[in-house]
Amino acid sequence: MKHIVLTGGGTAGHVTPNIAMIPALQAKGYQISYIGSYDGIEKKLIEEFGIPYYGISSGKLRRYFDPKNFTDPFKVLKGYFEARKLLKKLKPDVVFSKGGFVTVPVVIAAKQLKIPAIIHESDMTPGLANKLCIPSAVKVCCNFPETVDKLPADKAVLTGTPIRQELLEGDKEDALRFTRLSPDKPVLMIIGGSLGSVAVNTAVRKILPELLKDFHVVHLCGKDKLDKTLLNTPGYVQYEYIKKELSDLFALADMVISRAGANAICEISALKKPNLLIPLSANASRGDQILNAHSFERLGYSKVIEEEQLTDKVLLDAVRDLYQNRASYIEAMENSSQMDSITRIVDMISEYTAK
Repeated sequence: MKHIVLTGGGTAGHVTPNIAMIPALQAKGYQISYIGSYDGIEKKLIEEFGIPYYGISSGKLRRYFDPKNFTDPFKVLKGYFEARKLLKKLKPDVVFSKGGFVTVPVVIAAKQLKIPAIIHESDMTPGLANKLCIPSAVKVCCNFPETVDKLPADKAVLTGTPIRQELLEGDKEDALRFTRLSPDKPVLMIIGGSLGSVAVNTAVRKILPELLKDFHVVHLCGKDKLDKTLLNTPGYVQYEYIKKELSDLFALADMVISRAGANAICEISALKKPNLLIPLSANASRGDQILNAHSFERLGYSKVIEEEQLTDKVLLDAVRDLYQNRASYIEAMENSSQMDSITRIVDMISEYTAK
């Protein structure tokens, strides 16, 4: 039986594209194993699918000073030996990596054992973990046309990002029952990423009375970020985290405010939802969300406010402008050449399995 090891972790964005590919890989007859960190978010997400999960030691490689920089290289080294031992035991035909620091030892060990490793980069510029993996990979899948030029010519393949198919199958009526909202106003949905965003949550809640004059608001605010003073506000519902009802909530939403993680914005554009992106600031990240957001803005899919520009008036004006011009955003997304990312990547995996 063909056997693939999937790896990726640290955030939900490094796991959901792997999850999106599981049904297609199973349909092709692959046995699937997963390597992640001992107790990262990926462990809980993957075990729900009944996929065998193996944890390894994982350290973070930082570009800034931190006392952990002295100990984490030893964690990475330990992870390498654990990954090598696991791969020798599992004997996969191929490894597919979605990124995150836990993948570095897995991809390097795969090359040492002559197992082809295919990696995927969702952002416009490769993150540090993927930069370290590229020399050991046979192919590098990417999401943005601009990324191809930043990668080795013999390895880069434009595939887009795998989207969970169930997201496209939501039911608006089920969402109305779940949220107990009435269908008399358009729905604005706010997503701050799997951990939530304090900046986005605060900005939205400050203008909530104005927003509720024209919209119902569905707010996915992140773990421990509920505002209990707003729990019984008519027209406003907030959830720390949503899983199985997410597709229904997307079906209900007329517009979305989101951070600009690559997986999130690809899902939003696949659903053809007019969206306002508030990327994570360059001060708090390597700036990849800013590049992602402006790429989608240039394509006409998104409206963008950078966090430094975020004021009550700017946000409220942007929401109203987005709703007024929603048809043009929908048209741009409908005219985009959406790639069948899952088929493209699974076909590439099959090629390397046969070699």
